[in-house]
Amino acid sequence: MARILIVDDSYFMRMVLRSMLKREKHEVLEAEDGDKAVSLYRENRPELVTLDITMPVKDGIEAAREILEEDPSAKIIMVTALGQESIMKKAISLGIREFVVKPFTTERVREAVNRILK
Repeated sequence: MARILIVDDSYFMRMVLRSMLKREKHEVLEAEDGDKAVSLYRENRPELVTLDITMPVKDGIEAAREILEEDPSAKIIMVTALGQESIMKKAISLGIREFVVKPFTTERVREAVNRILK
């Protein structure tokens, strides 16, 4: 399947997403902040990145901006909490069109991943 980079400062959230994606036979890479996400993206060129918005060091919006500047064809799903509408607008202005809202279901993640990888 695809190589997917999961970026979230919460180990638990990375573990949940990792489990979901591995069940779908995806290869999974992980980063706990936006800085590491950009580095791992450069080194590995995954087919998809899931980015949490609120993280230390570098947030998901800034990481998305850097990844998209380097690779405008990068496929990114933003993972957000309810109530982050203004931040979601920033993501949309970057060209991000896929969002998964926490708490999410396996089916919602599967749909988002399949839609963006097509």
